[in-house]
Amino acid sequence: MADGPLIVQSDRTVLLEVAHPDAESARHELAIFAELERAPEHIHTYRITRLGLWNARAAGHDAEDMLATLDKWSRFPVPPSVSIDIRETVGRYGRLVIERNDEGELVLRATDAAVLAEVSKNKRIQPLLLGHPSPGVFLVDAWARGHIKQELLKIGWPAEDLAGYTPGTPHPIELDESGWSLRPYQREAVDKFTDGGSGVVVLPCGAGKTLVGAAAMADTKTTTLILVTNTVSARQWRDELLKRTTLTPEEIGEYSGQVKEIKPVTIATYQILTAKRGGQYAHLALLDALDWGLVLYDEVHLLPAPVFKLTADLQARRRLGLTATLVREDGREGDVFSLIGPKRFDAPWKEIEAQGFISPAACYEVRVDLPAGDRLEYAASADDERYRLAATAHAKIDVVKQLVERHKGERILVIGQYLDQIDILAEALDAPQITGATPVDEREQLYQAFRVGEIDLLVVSKVANFSIDLPEASVAIQVSGSFGSRQEEAQRLGRLLRPKESGHTASFYTLIARDTVDQDFAQNRQRFLAEQGYAYTILDADSLAA
Repeated sequence: MADGPLIVQSDRTVLLEVAHPDAESARHELAIFAELERAPEHIHTYRITRLGLWNARAAGHDAEDMLATLDKWSRFPVPPSVSIDIRETVGRYGRLVIERNDEGELVLRATDAAVLAEVSKNKRIQPLLLGHPSPGVFLVDAWARGHIKQELLKIGWPAEDLAGYTPGTPHPIELDESGWSLRPYQREAVDKFTDGGSGVVVLPCGAGKTLVGAAAMADTKTTTLILVTNTVSARQWRDELLKRTTLTPEEIGEYSGQVKEIKPVTIATYQILTAKRGGQYAHLALLDALDWGLVLYDEVHLLPAPVFKLTADLQARRRLGLTATLVREDGREGDVFSLIGPKRFDAPWKEIEAQGFISPAACYEVRVDLPAGDRLEYAASADDERYRLAATAHAKIDVVKQLVERHKGERILVIGQYLDQIDILAEALDAPQITGATPVDEREQLYQAFRVGEIDLLVVSKVANFSIDLPEASVAIQVSGSFGSRQEEAQRLGRLLRPKESGHTASFYTLIARDTVDQDFAQNRQRFLAEQGYAYTILDADSLAA
């Protein structure tokens, strides 16, 4: 009998013994195709899902690679039913192909007549098919390229899209690598995307996703539409492109609530694309304003649901999604796979950290006791009020002060979910605050003052979760969050992972009200980081004052 760290079970779950000396190596290989479900102290539970297997297959890993991982690290023989299931599930990817025939028409082709007959009879797919001109081939309605991929995925037959892409209007773009160069993993990510034509690149926050986007633009040399989370992010993208490429200010446009420019490279916010007027999307014309050759989605895990619908009509254009996590709290990972594209490249956080490209981080959960009066109020409250009461417990304020004092001299972000709590924290700490109500220009001024060290403490709401570049932040104190959001946990830790000139190890604190739903939600939030190999040290708030 082997002595590996994994136990593979017939229900497709895989148990990982955290304390095993080979646990990190096994986790690294397992995470390519399995998703972490639970991460208590000693045994982590992964699940092998169909989408996880298909994403791994699209990224170049075959069934034999995945089974070799399980055989190598498993303590007991892998159940035969799991081996068969993995081979058959992985084998489904690419049995159906979407391509173009000699006349340029869109077709669905299969080598397996039974599979083609099965899908063509599906009542949601049938209306998307125009005819059956030859054995093994169905014509697909020209507008339905995205929709048919969505429907095929739902019934377990993911199609490989080889129908090609419009080149768009050519536009000269080169990287300006004066004093820097792409890191090896960034170059590999771009190459994998270019080979596949569309898809998602998964990299940790701070690992240079913007540079991957810039390099993809330099490779495709075409007009590009970049979709980002907010206006601050749009301006950071613009600054980075001006610094890292041959693009000039005249070639880059901003399309947001404040500015409406259309240039060869246009950076638009998700909010403006989903804005409605009279029940209609008011800015849809942007999608056809130029003959875009590349559409780039920043933070693709945050893509608003309406953008999926719009993206279904953009299938002839190359699409690149950038993200730190494929986890979506709305469960629409399948739509990312179908409409943006499968995962083309994924670099584990700890691997990038080991190469010295992102900072090491220590994660702490600080448990705070509610005073007797607050505890009684919590117990008597309705379920939908309890999380807010626990998350905004006043007892957390003194703990925040103690942590700020402990890390004096470092640059600290204090992060909250609730605006009234942010007001109280900012006043208690005598620190500036940034929320959604803070004007964009003021936000940029405060971020810049923080970057250069004029201020070393900021109290921020969830507006700072995404696409904000604060490389010298080395401490984050998370006082409250969006219930059990794993993607938010990833983004908040990501604020700290940019390499530090100071050399500090980053410290990430989460304050939890003990024995409340706050603690329950925290366990779910931590799952993502546990999957990346980060462990939480649990501290008692009373010990901080000692």
